[in-house]
Amino acid sequence: MTDALKRLSEEGVAIWLDDLSRKRITSGNLAELIDQQHVVGVTTNPTIFQKAISQGDGYDQQLSDLAARKVTVEEAIRMITTADVRDAADILRPVFDATGGQDGRVSIEVDPRLAHHTKATVAEAKQLAWLVDRPNTLIKIPATQAGLPAIAEVIGLGISVNVTLIFSLERYRAVMDAYLTGLEKAKERGLDLSKIHSVASFFVSRVDTEIDKRLDGIGTDEAKGLRGKAALANARLAYQAYEEVFSSDRWTALESAGANKQRPLWASTGVKDPAYPDTLYVTELVAPNTVNTMPEATLEATDDHGEVTGDTISGTYEQARADLDALERLGISYDDVVQVLEDEGVEKFEASWNDLLKSTQAELERLAPSEG
Repeated sequence: MTDALKRLSEEGVAIWLDDLSRKRITSGNLAELIDQQHVVGVTTNPTIFQKAISQGDGYDQQLSDLAARKVTVEEAIRMITTADVRDAADILRPVFDATGGQDGRVSIEVDPRLAHHTKATVAEAKQLAWLVDRPNTLIKIPATQAGLPAIAEVIGLGISVNVTLIFSLERYRAVMDAYLTGLEKAKERGLDLSKIHSVASFFVSRVDTEIDKRLDGIGTDEAKGLRGKAALANARLAYQAYEEVFSSDRWTALESAGANKQRPLWASTGVKDPAYPDTLYVTELVAPNTVNTMPEATLEATDDHGEVTGDTISGTYEQARADLDALERLGISYDDVVQVLEDEGVEKFEASWNDLLKSTQAELERLAPSEG
């Protein structure tokens, strides 16, 4: 068997796991994935934590202590999630050191209810960075309109950021601009730019899910022929934009001051449609200096039967543009699709956060000591 994950790493794709739980940390599973499956980073989100905390008894001791202290449910969640991120960061620290800070990273998200509030997002990002207190953390900030100035401000304070929920090419360019603005602020403040890192999480599978649904509604042969093409086209054109921005004069000036490129990260790479290969959003998005954050099932599928054939992005831009143009001609509005996906993305994370609040509150009440 060929080692597809090793080949992927050699092509310049950093393999990150899109999952974290206390059980994964304490059982040694995370260390095993790093050691055996080329995993060099971890991403989390409210949905991942909600699932982790509501399953099993791995958090009972900490929840019991928090209940005895009568902390608020919000404080309990922050204590629990930052503890997991801190422990995962410690496990990944050798990778961080070996890659000069590029990988070995663990991401933690600001409260999704703040997605449309700039100042609150900045305050939360500062608080999370302080709470986790590990150099190999990335604070996740959504790429909403309110998120953009928050990204620039947080980067300007020297805090490394994972920008999440990017769906459109226009918004992605705005994200890269916010990153460069943040670096310029950090430079003015005399901060060491080489210590600041960032990834831009460009979502993939959800684009096909939304557009395929609209294509199925049209139902013509031409529409059916475009199924499963939009997400790859969108991501490949994002990489083209990345290449443009990070070869500009503005970037060159920052690079000469020690700055790091903001890498494109392919997020939402689990395939939703069983008609497509389960490694589609991994093997078809291979290019240097990218990150692919995979759910465990996708990681295992790639390890088992993924065919990595080298760079599958360079040289595809003309076809990618043609595919998106064909959708517009069929009456599928790109601008409408990406706005729907951003709105849904924020709503889904908010709903998961609210579920997390409810399930954690129930656990605190269950484990609360009887008076006396």
